[in-house]
Amino acid sequence: MFFNLINKDPHTSARRATVRTKHGDVPSPFFMPVATTATVKTLSSLDLHDMASPIVLSNTYHLYLRPGLEIMEQAGGLHKFMNWPKPILTDSGGYQAFSLTKFCKITDEGVKFRSHIDGSMHFFTPEKVMDIQKVLGSDMVMPLDECSPYPCDRRQAIRGLKRTTVWAKRCKDHFYKEGMHHKGQRLFAIVQGATYQDLRHQSARELCDIGFDAYAIGGVSVGETVKEMFEALSWVVPFLPEDKPRYFMGIGLPDQIVRAVGMGLDMFDTCVPTRYGRHGSAFTGKGKLIIRNNEFARDFRPIDENCDCLVCKNHTRAYVRHLLNLNEITGVRLMSYHNLYFYVKLMEKIRLAIEANQYARFQKQFLSDYGSELLSTL
Repeated sequence: MFFNLINKDPHTSARRATVRTKHGDVPSPFFMPVATTATVKTLSSLDLHDMASPIVLSNTYHLYLRPGLEIMEQAGGLHKFMNWPKPILTDSGGYQAFSLTKFCKITDEGVKFRSHIDGSMHFFTPEKVMDIQKVLGSDMVMPLDECSPYPCDRRQAIRGLKRTTVWAKRCKDHFYKEGMHHKGQRLFAIVQGATYQDLRHQSARELCDIGFDAYAIGGVSVGETVKEMFEALSWVVPFLPEDKPRYFMGIGLPDQIVRAVGMGLDMFDTCVPTRYGRHGSAFTGKGKLIIRNNEFARDFRPIDENCDCLVCKNHTRAYVRHLLNLNEITGVRLMSYHNLYFYVKLMEKIRLAIEANQYARFQKQFLSDYGSELLSTL
């Protein structure tokens, strides 16, 4: 069984489960560090092991372009290439094909795009995206979809929804034709529909009728307000199966994850921990600290006094600030490590709260301590 539901919190929709894969079990809810090009920026696989991250996410578009499928196949797949024995989810690369290239043409057949690296032309079809991920050998596989932009008129949203459904069916047909399920790979579907409630309902219903191993909510965190993002989530969740994982794509900040778990979501990813770290922002249980600021120049406390990561046990705010302001790569590495550690440990606390049937209390306390405006949504 891919998804084993263990228990649900009695006062929220938070749920505790285990996602079983060929490369090990992942306790959910969980967060996936973003290893776009087969690495989390400035960190090694050993660092991720050290902080007990159970899974990572990589990007099909980037790995297809570099190092390319020939090298990836010779390496024995993505797990061996990056020396990561635990589970991996790969996205389809469709969003990058739309957003990173100067030329992109979307048709009902697929996506034609120009490489942002060397200008060469490429064509992604639903079938080709499955073939790429078959070579990568990822445990969780995402289909090609059309992510509607924000803002998005209704006609554009309908077109994206229809293509997403048709492409998802083509992905599933090819996934089974190629025997990817026999290799232990699991196929997700991605719900689209932009900011239109009836279209979100339609997308979820159509994808559930086709049937997939898990369901993701896409087309979020693309410029819409947080209120609109959580509205889309509330529209979709009631239509998703109880016995399948639910993935909130590209989300998000710590308080957003805590709120979404309370609404019944299981999986999250975002480049926020490392991106914010590179720019000098650290996450703590009391909110975000901008370590680059002058106020920390003589602050010899750890980044977070309640954190036991190797950074907080060994270095001060003053020292990390010094490194950041000299543009030393070690400063970026230390910040990235701390932030990812914070996310991984936050998910552990979330799981413990659900197991104790205390998630409502945990959620309220965390949002209050963090200073989140989402507290008012409870």
